[in-house]
Amino acid sequence: MKVTVVWATPSIQDIVGVDVPAGATLADAVARSGLLARYGLDPASLGFAIYGKRARGNLALVDGDRIELTRPLEVEPGVARALRARAKPLAKPIHRTKRQRAEPG
Repeated sequence: MKVTVVWATPSIQDIVGVDVPAGATLADAVARSGLLARYGLDPASLGFAIYGKRARGNLALVDGDRIELTRPLEVEPGVARALRARAKPLAKPIHRTKRQRAEPG
């Protein structure tokens, strides 16, 4: 059975094809890929996904699966949004004129 194991960072994109026996697990394929040793990755700090959907190491694979090794978040999403918002220049103020009210009549 053939599967693909992927490791990607901003500077690295590595895709490894792996042959595994029927009944192999996600962890088996990751170990056979050699990516952990090549990049000095700690499997305890990694997450896993199959075609972008979270998966656990004990998941049985099917032929053609694409296993992605995922990194922990460097910044929480809410904090990242706040940092981006602070980095943006302030918009120019909008000058509005007072509207005249209609006299009750």
